[in-house]
Amino acid sequence: MSVIALLAASPGLFLGACLLLGLAVGSFLNVVIYRLPIMLERQWREQYAQGLQGDAPLDAGAAPAPQRFDLIVPRSACPSCKTPIAAWHNVPLVSWLLLRGRCAHCGKSIPARYPLVEGLTAVLSAAVAWQLGFGWPALAALLFTWFLVALTFIDLDHQLLPDALTLPLLWGGLGVSLIAAHGGGGAVVPVELRSSLIGAMAGYVSLWSVYHLFRLLTGKEGMGYGDFKLFAALGAWLGWQLLLPVILIAALAGAVVGIALISLRGHSRAMPIPFGPFLAAAGWLMLMFGPQLVARYLGLFVPHP
Repeated sequence: MSVIALLAASPGLFLGACLLLGLAVGSFLNVVIYRLPIMLERQWREQYAQGLQGDAPLDAGAAPAPQRFDLIVPRSACPSCKTPIAAWHNVPLVSWLLLRGRCAHCGKSIPARYPLVEGLTAVLSAAVAWQLGFGWPALAALLFTWFLVALTFIDLDHQLLPDALTLPLLWGGLGVSLIAAHGGGGAVVPVELRSSLIGAMAGYVSLWSVYHLFRLLTGKEGMGYGDFKLFAALGAWLGWQLLLPVILIAALAGAVVGIALISLRGHSRAMPIPFGPFLAAAGWLMLMFGPQLVARYLGLFVPHP
């Protein structure tokens, strides 16, 4: 029996495989979350410097080109002593627990953020396997989930939703809808192509309109363009029908968290709170339970005999 047939025949095995895969992907997402903003900043600085230089001849004594820095090079290193981390000390979640959250070389603490991302990605991946079962819609939903995890933590750290993630997520949603007309078994993915296209357009235009109306009325910017693109991507994946529940859940959660931060931690009302994590969380919930949640909500207003 092939591996694919074995996974298809055993839901428990498939769930366990997605759990382990989620751990491995979560380890890679830690790299993306940390390095992608730095890569983008370096790219922007380089473009800015080239724009200032224009057509001026290159200075022979200019500084040498910076060392390669991307998602592969250099190797992962301790945040404190910068010693490269050995492969056996880089096993997702397990190594951090065995080393008690400390660097094997210098003994300094390694932030719990790293195993948190790995564990969260693993749990969410297992939840997708449990909800959707074996099949290509589950694979699509896993990719959707992993993108949302990366976007969430980058936005929390930098208040940035990079085009390098939001645009592939958007096109991925349209592509999945193009492959198949609709999903089965109550799952959201994939949606009808027409619904996906309308969802992408409505998602972008709706937040774009809110942004400009808010700026017109207050003279302030209430959100960033990355939020428009993320909401458009969610529309592409979930269809226009679930955009309203997504934005309502995200706005409610954002308001609760904002009030809590102001009341309990004394945060300033002027301090911006990234909206991307709330959109991502609401979008993932709708991916998993959207039809059921909407049906139960509508059922509250239908009289029972």
